[in-house]
Amino acid sequence: MQSLQGLIDSVPNIVDHLYQNPKGVLRAIFHSFPPSELPPEFTNWRDEQRARRETVALLDQSFHMTNLYVRGPDAFRMLEHLAINSFNKFVPGRAKNFAVCNPEGYVIGDNILYYLDEESFVLVGGEVVLNWVAFHAASGDYDVTVERDPLWSLNQTGRRTVYRFQVEGPNAFLLLEKLNHGPLPDLKFFHTGYISIAGRPVRALRHSMAGVPGMEISGPWEDREAVRAAIIEAGEEFGLRLCGSFAYLSSGGLESGWIPRPLPAIYTSPALRSYREWLPANGLEGRSALGGSFYSPNIEDYYFTPWDLGMSHILKFDHDFIGRDALMEKAKEPHRKKVTLVWNPDDTARGFRSLFDDGPMARYMDLPWLHYATWQYDQVLNTKGDLVGLSVYAGYSANERAMLSLAVVDEAYSQPGTDVVLVWGDAGGGARSGPWVESHEPIQIRATVGPAPISRATQEYWSAVKSRH
Repeated sequence: MQSLQGLIDSVPNIVDHLYQNPKGVLRAIFHSFPPSELPPEFTNWRDEQRARRETVALLDQSFHMTNLYVRGPDAFRMLEHLAINSFNKFVPGRAKNFAVCNPEGYVIGDNILYYLDEESFVLVGGEVVLNWVAFHAASGDYDVTVERDPLWSLNQTGRRTVYRFQVEGPNAFLLLEKLNHGPLPDLKFFHTGYISIAGRPVRALRHSMAGVPGMEISGPWEDREAVRAAIIEAGEEFGLRLCGSFAYLSSGGLESGWIPRPLPAIYTSPALRSYREWLPANGLEGRSALGGSFYSPNIEDYYFTPWDLGMSHILKFDHDFIGRDALMEKAKEPHRKKVTLVWNPDDTARGFRSLFDDGPMARYMDLPWLHYATWQYDQVLNTKGDLVGLSVYAGYSANERAMLSLAVVDEAYSQPGTDVVLVWGDAGGGARSGPWVESHEPIQIRATVGPAPISRATQEYWSAVKSRH
């Protein structure tokens, strides 16, 4: 089997190879879940988006994320060595946003890490970080074991180790108290405890995908149907909406300011050659698609630092970890900022209008999530036409009544209210991406810089959470 390193060595340029990979993979994710359990929409994605802001939403996370269990006497030591986060005071019953970098200080990715019990952890999220952890478990001097519970589309068993639901919205705690038949445990952010639903013990994590009140709850797979049915029955009183994959995957990160999928910084570091030789060429890192109006033949131009992605608050130098020395040097340099771009509605409408007029069409905007590539990098220009940033996550929010994107921009253009221009389209008008993208004409869309998170409700929620920390 060819390795990722073998693939890189066999192609003229890895950037061009990734551009040629099949597009539309993210849209396919929406349809890869069992339709009876998680359809794209239960009712309509607009009202399902609004439920997180107005009443309460039930989001099923049981299908699209992989669980990687890490166990053993050296599990803590290995995970601490990989993470840019501090593990000080990290004890069973807590969780954290686990972020990892390459030796040069560029981000590989981030997932959620649960500390289950002594010598027992589970990482939940995308494959990129899990592969990085599994490699070090296999190649490092650590007394650990790993067990992978693949996401639904790769799972041959027809079941998962656990179900995982997110219950969030202004009525979330009222609903959970009713289900628990009493007060909820007073949990701080990223702390876990137990509640009871339908007579089953349920692990509750104080966490929110969209930056609104809520909890992530999980338990043994065999309890899933009973717990889900109880939530739905009790939720009618509180205006519960079931959220399909459109509403779940499109708006939460946009409104809360989380960039979920940066291109992993693994393709060039000399120190990572053995890792690339371990990774298969047909894994996510080799077969996923790169796209957008930004193009550079140098793949390192697609890498981000923790500051770029708004991770500086979790970056701690109180322990030894991969990338520490490089990040200490980068800490002395200027940094780009993560922002939300609010697209000009007239310019956005012009893109849609091109579908009906004579002449060139703009690249199709497939609502609610505007991504057609796994890693989508669109140019952000200043009003003079100079490149000042990259837009990497775009979609429509029915809550904000706006087309939004999360972007990384030069600090001089990061202040709310700043006018910028986003280039919507594919580098080369689709020619670079082959048959996966229709021929089109890139268009310029004016945008206004806003904070990340853009949502006032989310800003107030995070402020309240930080005041309790």
